[in-house]
Amino acid sequence: MTDGYSPRGWLYLLALLACLRLAVAAFLPLSPDEAYYRLWALAPAAGYLDHPPMVAVWIRLGMLCAGDNALGVRLFGVLGGVGQTFFLIRAVRDLLPDVAPRQAWRAGVLLQATLALAIQSVVITPDAPVLFFVCALLWAMGRIVAGGGQSWWLVAGLVAGLACDSKYTAVLPVAGIALWLGLQVFRRRAWVRGQWAGLVGGIGVAMLCVTPVVWWNAEHGWASFARQGGRTADWHPGRAFQFLSELLLGQLGLMTPGIAAFFIWGLVRLPRRARSVPGAALLLCMIVLPACVFVQHAVGDRVQANWPVVIYPMLAAGTALVAWRWGRWAVGGGLAVGVLVYAQALFAPLPLSAHTDVALRQMAGWRALATHIAATARPGEFIAACDYGTAAELATVLPGHVVVGMEPRWALFNLPHGVAGNGIMVCNPRRTFSPDAFTSVERIGTLVRGRRGRVAEPVDLYRVHMRDDLSTAQRHAIARLPVPGER
Repeated sequence: MTDGYSPRGWLYLLALLACLRLAVAAFLPLSPDEAYYRLWALAPAAGYLDHPPMVAVWIRLGMLCAGDNALGVRLFGVLGGVGQTFFLIRAVRDLLPDVAPRQAWRAGVLLQATLALAIQSVVITPDAPVLFFVCALLWAMGRIVAGGGQSWWLVAGLVAGLACDSKYTAVLPVAGIALWLGLQVFRRRAWVRGQWAGLVGGIGVAMLCVTPVVWWNAEHGWASFARQGGRTADWHPGRAFQFLSELLLGQLGLMTPGIAAFFIWGLVRLPRRARSVPGAALLLCMIVLPACVFVQHAVGDRVQANWPVVIYPMLAAGTALVAWRWGRWAVGGGLAVGVLVYAQALFAPLPLSAHTDVALRQMAGWRALATHIAATARPGEFIAACDYGTAAELATVLPGHVVVGMEPRWALFNLPHGVAGNGIMVCNPRRTFSPDAFTSVERIGTLVRGRRGRVAEPVDLYRVHMRDDLSTAQRHAIARLPVPGER
């Protein structure tokens, strides 16, 4: 590098983070959502009710490499979490060509030090692949801005399509690119005219990537699009202050305060640079448009804290424009928070309740619960659950038993449907299930799931007998779930 700067220290830090996260990923029990996504990987499809299929693809690839276990389920999330840093660093060099190499590396490390990345790198969700592909999209757009040639539009279209195949919120930064192009039409018409052929090709590649997801939705009554697009149906503008406050506090927590200050500082610096640097204008559009959508949504409905992480790579890139005076403290503070979260999840040194300890509430005690359920079940009885998370967890930790899910969502899966005879229904007391599918329902007791005397949740057990005359809709809503060792 021209300024004599060596990234060796940052490389060591990234390697250390990768090793730590691989270890945490291997030993931390799966959360209900992760167990649910594991079922996606074992029932391949072009789409699912909740999200596009990319997270299932990553999990399936990880399981092929490391086996049907926690590490296999999370492997590509860990690798992608570290790998996206190099796309971001290269993107910063192209989008902000006047910054020094060390500033680009610092932007990448700031992103890695956020609590959001600490979590998403070891708990696999659709946010893991979408962040990876958004960083790759930034890299491709950086090559375009730097004059790399029209063929880079094909790369940008590919990774934009794969990002949309990961999570629907990816359409927001892609829309930011469209906004930036519209602005360039007025400021750099000659440059835009020279990009049309590549741009059209990139749009075609992106559309080709998302076609399977659109096809799956068309074949299933637009179920996934309706679920995600229908979140505004329950609108409460009177609670706007509460929702906006939750949005801001959630981002402060997922960024960590020190890194949040750098993200905000970089965002403040971008508009001035955007007047003369096209790459800065692109970053600003890819941040502001999604942010406006999230704020508008929070005016009348809750924005989940993880939704805005899709703009974190652009915010991190913007930090390359700010001074680094307190940067090491911000990185150190963020990494320390992440390590504390890992320690609490693995060893529970703090006596927190399930209300404040997310790992206790979601991950603790599933194997012990499964052992008690297996001891209660008679030979030949199936195990059912009234919610998808419990059903998915039991399917992960109950080999040798028939585990079934009983919700309308299971009708959309490529799994065997219907079950007969006697079984055990497992249901959280806060939830209910319809007895219409059974000829008899007998409550037989309550079990407690938890860790070291701390209660995560109680579950009620019922002995049930499945009706023989179920309707087609009822039968399709009952799916036999794959368990370890079964394909």
